[in-house]
Parts: sequence; C-alpha cells; structure tokens
Amino acid sequence: SALGRDKVQAALSDVVPQAVESLKGSLACKCSTGTPTEVAAASEILILAVKPADMQALCQSLAKVKGQRLCISIAAGISLGDLESWLGGKQRVIRCMPNTPALVGAGAAAFSRGKLVGDADAGVASRILGAVGTVTEVPEKLLDAVTGLSGSGPAYIYTVIEALADGGVLMGLPRSAALTLAAQTVLGAARMVLDTGKHPGVLRDEVTSPGGTTIAGLEQLEAKSVRSALMKAVRAATERSRELGAK
Repeated sequence: SALGRDKVQAALSDVVPQAVESLKGSLACKCSTGTPTEVAAASEILILAVKPADMQALCQSLAKVKGQRLCISIAAGISLGDLESWLGGKQRVIRCMPNTPALVGAGAAAFSRGKLVGDADAGVASRILGAVGTVTEVPEKLLDAVTGLSGSGPAYIYTVIEALADGGVLMGLPRSAALTLAAQTVLGAARMVLDTGKHPGVLRDEVTSPGGTTIAGLEQLEAKSVRSALMKAVRAATERSRELGAK
C-alpha cells in the first residue's frame, strides 16, 4: 500500500511455493498469498518480477482484473509500450532495471515512467527502489545503457576483485586475506566517490604520489588498456540489451 509504513501490507504470488514462503518470512508487514489475479485485485502497487518470456501471459491475465493500479516491471527488454498494451491500456506502468547488490541494500536502479504515470507514482517507485540502494529516473531509451552499466556491472567488478586478489596471492598473501583486502578496497573506493562527491580522477590523484607505488601500478593498467576494456564492456552489454529488446 502507498498509504503509509504502518499500514503497508503485501500480497505475494509465485509459481514456486517455497519462494513465496521465503519472502513472506523475511517481511515484517502483514502478508497474504494467492494467485496473480488475486494478488492484483488486493493491491494498489504490483511488482512484476517474472522472466521476460513469461511477462506477456502474466500481463494479459492481470488485464482482466478490475480497477487501476501502479505496475512496476523489472523484466529486461520488455518495453513500456508492450507492458501497457498487454495490461489493457489502462494501467500505470513503470519499467525499471535494478541490479543484484539490491540483495544487500546496495543496489543501483533506474526507472522510466509510462504515459499514464505522474509524479506521485514516480515518487512511489523511487521510494520502493531506493529502499535497497540508489535510484535514478531516465528516459526509456537509456535503460539499455543502464543495463550495460549497472545491470551487468557487478560482474565486471567481481572480475576486478578476483584479479586484485590473484595479484595479492601472486605476491605472497594468503588467499583469504587477499580476497578480503581486494573486496574491501573496492567497497571503500566506491564509498569515497559517493560520500565525498569528488571526481574519481581527483581521488586517484590524491593517492598517487610522484614516483610512488600507485603510479607504477597505474602505468600497467594504462598499458593494458583497462579503462578502454571496461568502456567496451559497457558498450557491448548495452548493444546486446538492445538486440534482446528488439526480438
């Protein structure tokens, strides 16, 4: 419910009963369960979290439920136009792209609003998505770029963490210590960017002493085109997202 935290209730539905019970057990609010149409009938806000291939059938079944509600889709590649059409043309629809660090309250999500969505609904979506991380509103045409950056981005950073830890092991550190140091270093660097508001280049310069260890390491990153590789990763993932959405 959008009424207030003390009055929030959740209605849950999933084809896997264990998933419903797990989610129900993790929520502090009053919960009920039922079929998708029963959940829709009981709700002011619907979060549509099924696989893209299953979205059309789900939406078409929900279109038969009386009333209007806010529908928030997290399905990659399914356009607002398709969602609105499948839902019968009368529902307020928001399409969003979250990422997996939302599971630990450190997500990075972006959303786009459908043609019937006003500022109040956008605010509700911001509060829901913002409860597990940061949230940004973008035009729908940019959601593919969001997918390429923050949607796929955790995998890029996991690769960076693994490589840093391997470097530590190469230099003699125990595996567990190297992995902890690498992960915490990435976490700390990200927090510095977010908390200080400084450009990453400025923060980098602050730890790069003339003739020191950091500049020696940075020289190797530049020689191996690490920045170019990460930029190309975002480009490739964005283009793949566009391809999938066009199918």
